[in-house]
Amino acid sequence: MKPLQPTSYAPVLRLRTRLTAILVVMLGIVCLIIGVSSYVTLKQSLYNQVQGRLDEASHRAINPPFDNDFPLQSGNREPAECSQLNGKGLLDAPGQASGTLSLCAADGKVTADGVLNTSGGQDQLSEADKQKLLSLPDDGNSVKVELDAGHYLVNSHSTGANSIIVTGVPLDDTRKTLAVLVSVIGAGSLAAMVFAGWFGSSIIRRTMQPLERVSSVATDIAELDLATTRVPENLRVERRDTNPATEVGSVGHALNQLINNVDSALVARQRTEDQMRVFVADASHELRTPLAAIKGYSDLMRWTENLSSEGEKSLGRIDSQTSRMSHLVEDLLLLARLDEGRELKLSDVDLTELLVENVLDLQVAAPDHEWHINVPDEPIEVRGDQNQLQQVVLNLLSNARKHTDAGTVVTASLSLSDDGKYALISIEDNGQGIDPEFQPKIFDRFSRADKARSGSDGTSGLGLPIVKAIVEAHRGQISVDSHPGATKFTVMLPRD
Repeated sequence: MKPLQPTSYAPVLRLRTRLTAILVVMLGIVCLIIGVSSYVTLKQSLYNQVQGRLDEASHRAINPPFDNDFPLQSGNREPAECSQLNGKGLLDAPGQASGTLSLCAADGKVTADGVLNTSGGQDQLSEADKQKLLSLPDDGNSVKVELDAGHYLVNSHSTGANSIIVTGVPLDDTRKTLAVLVSVIGAGSLAAMVFAGWFGSSIIRRTMQPLERVSSVATDIAELDLATTRVPENLRVERRDTNPATEVGSVGHALNQLINNVDSALVARQRTEDQMRVFVADASHELRTPLAAIKGYSDLMRWTENLSSEGEKSLGRIDSQTSRMSHLVEDLLLLARLDEGRELKLSDVDLTELLVENVLDLQVAAPDHEWHINVPDEPIEVRGDQNQLQQVVLNLLSNARKHTDAGTVVTASLSLSDDGKYALISIEDNGQGIDPEFQPKIFDRFSRADKARSGSDGTSGLGLPIVKAIVEAHRGQISVDSHPGATKFTVMLPRD
């Protein structure tokens, strides 16, 4: 049986790798959803808190409490009084937190500004910050601005004709809190995904082990040459992997049933082949006696009877057909014995001498062909059966003679393989070649090459099958390469 050629597939990830990737991606999506929702929720909450602080700070700046320090109500405040009111400024209003920003302007000119620091003092704003704050709309809406003093949420209120008060609270703490949240969520999500990938891969690998064991059994069976061997009894899916209640178990159970069915079919086929082989051997052996008797009686008639010309012609046809039948029976008997695997009569065989003698015989038997021989100076010997190897050479040479036209050049060559472990016998001719459709079955029994190559001699279709059987019995190989103008049979025999 010819081994299946490997099929080329596009590179793909293994199943457990894909499952691990899906697990990690799904976890990443979950972490992303949780992280985004947490970020949005916390950001909204923090900004609401900042907005509340801004509203309170703005209210305290515009409407300071009425007491001895601030006897003047906001309704009577003049813009020039933003800088000092009984010795107090806007940022001196009770309750203002550190980092609070205030600016008071009249007719586009800043009269008071500052940022309350942690020690209770005030830091002045830069000119760029002042101009940026003066450009804000005085509708009282909150606006985020980036100043030299930092990020602020500010609002601007008009307190009279051409006068405004700008109040702001810092956003840096809020931004830092959100940045920490993003870092924690990102690092935690990454760690969770890495852990899930490692731990999930371990679990998936363990879960996939039964399927890998089933696949291993199937692979081992696929690598067997079922044409010459049975499936070993121990090559089955283990019992733990054949529980039909599980997905993998059902596959393992079905594979075991398939293996048993295949093994049963192989046993039945082997039994049939054995019976046929015995039948062919017995029939061939039994046919030898009547064929010899027919040959003997035909010779007796030729020697003792006066036959007419037609009788002589008929008797000649009987002799030729009897001889052809005898050769066919001998070939069948030889094939049957080879199939039975009978022990070879091993000896040291000089292939150089064997090849030369057979080529010389064919030069005499077929003078209408041109015979060449190419052998090394030193003899090449192999360990084999002398008679059977001679039949290999003779059959190949006869095959070249029978299936080529007169004048064809036939070259017999002998050499060693590159490593010196094999002897190579090649029979090459420059005939018409073998039909490509016939080449795959050229070594099949009773396959006739008459349809593929020219020639007049009839053949039984057993010559090349016998050659193949003998070569394989010697643990060798035979191959053919043919195209119009060049046909080459190569026999490779191990020297040891």
